[in-house]
This record gives sequence, structure tokens and C-alpha cells, in this order.
Amino acid sequence: MSTALAPAFTASNLKGARHGFFGRQGGVSTGIYATLNAGTGSKDDADAVRTNRARIADAMQVAPTHLIGVHQVHSPTAVFIDAPWSGERPQADALVTKTPGLAISVLTADCTPVLLIDAKAGVIAAAHAGWKGAISGVLENTVALMRTHGATKISAAIGPCIHQRSYEVGPEFRDHFINESADYDHFFVAGSDAKFQFDLPAFCAARLADIGLSDIETAPLDTYAEEPLLFSHRRSVHRREDGYGRNCAVITL
Repeated sequence: MSTALAPAFTASNLKGARHGFFGRQGGVSTGIYATLNAGTGSKDDADAVRTNRARIADAMQVAPTHLIGVHQVHSPTAVFIDAPWSGERPQADALVTKTPGLAISVLTADCTPVLLIDAKAGVIAAAHAGWKGAISGVLENTVALMRTHGATKISAAIGPCIHQRSYEVGPEFRDHFINESADYDHFFVAGSDAKFQFDLPAFCAARLADIGLSDIETAPLDTYAEEPLLFSHRRSVHRREDGYGRNCAVITL
């Protein structure tokens, strides 16, 4: 394991578990992946990614084999885990555990990372909520799975993601939400050239509040705007770069 500890953003309402929202700083990758790219699916050098992930594991005080993720597919699927995967990672977008020493994680590069805990029940979760996962129920399914395993009083922290000022979308995107519920109109404001700007973190917070969560903290960090601190897929597309790094959100009992 690497002895260098990567810096991370934390939330004040996740007491009872080590956690971190890791961004770009504290790793060994170079170029467009500089420096703490945690994305095993990226085009970055595989050895560099392994070193970066080892540094994240170090910061969480677990072995690299216990920094656990899933094969993210923008789905509503949440899975329960009590040991490192013995084979291929399942296709899912959230993990729930009650096992101390497992650092469950999700990767993002504009989508919303959400870390959750019921400290008294000893249940934690990590969810990847892009707009597709959020509207299709990944957060609701995550909370339901936590409750199945004994959680009753859940706190949630919404980590760095793309914010409304940076998230311009077309009218067809807005229509998709309005067709789901007319109430979703207030997550959009007018943008340029008949486009709109969407408030993804507020949408995720509202979905959590609708299922009974009241202790919700949202990080003010915009992945697109905070270039020195965070990776952003949209920023890389606008620059026509050949790839992009991934931020990593982690929680462990």
C-alpha cells in the first residue's frame, strides 16, 4: 500500500463512519488524468490507477482489496455486499453494507455521488446518481435496501457533482422530466438559445426528502467549474480531450 494519503472532501453529517469525496489531488497520474484518477475503466495507465486507488484505500484505512465498487451502468439497481466480490463486479449503481472494514465506493465525473449512513443501525451506502439513475429510482432503492437491513434514521451527503450553472440541457431533456412530473419544472431555469439549466443535486436531494430523509447535506462544489480540484466529463468533452478521470466517493464503518 502507498504511504501517501490522498486529500478528500468530507460531510459534517456522516459521523460514525470514515468517508471521503476524493477529487483530482494526491495521485500519480499525469496529463488529462492528473493526478488522482480512480477510474479503472479509463484509458489512464493501469499501474497509476492502482496506485491512486491504493492511496484512497490508505486514507480509508483499508487494504486496496477492500476498496469495493460495482460496474456502474446508470441503473436504479442497489446491491448488498458483506465481503469483497469473488468474481466479476455486478452491474449496479449503489452498494449497501453492514460489514466493518469494507470501503464501498462509487466513481463520478459530473454525476452525483451520494453517501448515506444510519450510524446506530450500522448501515452505510454509496450511490451513483446521474440523471438517468436519479429519475429511475437509484436513491429510493438504496434507501429501501438500507431499511431492509435495519436502517431507520438515515443521513445523506450529496458530494461534488455538476451544478445548475454548468449543466445546460436541451428542451427534450426537460420534457423527459416534466412528463414524469410537472413538479419537476422548478429544477430548470432558462439557459441560452432555448436551452435550460438543470439542478441535479437539488433534484437528488428532493428525491431523498420525498422518501423521508431530513438530514441531507449538499456539497457546494461544481465538478465542471472546479478544474484544479475535480474531474468533469462535460469539461473534457467541451475541450475535445481523449478521456477523463474519475472522482471517487467512499464510506466505511
